Amino acid sequence: MTQSKTTPRPPHVLYAAAADLVLVLIFAASGRSSHSEALTAGGVFLTAWPFLVALALGWLVCRTWKAPLTIWPQGVCLWLITVAGGMALRIVSGRTAELPFVIVATVVVGLFLLGHRAVGQLIVKRSSRA
Repeated sequence: MTQSKTTPRPPHVLYAAAADLVLVLIFAASGRSSHSEALTAGGVFLTAWPFLVALALGWLVCRTWKAPLTIWPQGVCLWLITVAGGMALRIVSGRTAELPFVIVATVVVGLFLLGHRAVGQLIVKRSSRA
């Protein structure tokens, strides 16, 4: 199911942007936690920043604000740019991107970014029926 071709409602754009941001931060925090690294705000940001920058780039490239709850193509485009860009920025900044991390990040970020869009679509669909 895709979002209608009408102009997106500002609450949908705000919800999608906030959810994307929070879920990337949760991804970074869970990664730090699973490696027994400190869960300080600075530590989480240090882990998250490459993915947050790539997420912002993805919002621009995919024009996500035009259909913020759409899984295809906006959500998939955003997911792939967030993971690929995040990995590239990690490597450029001197951090690692080992294959197991790339696989886990791809799966988790995909579930997060696409999953909340699927839930959002269900909520919008049910509320429009009422």
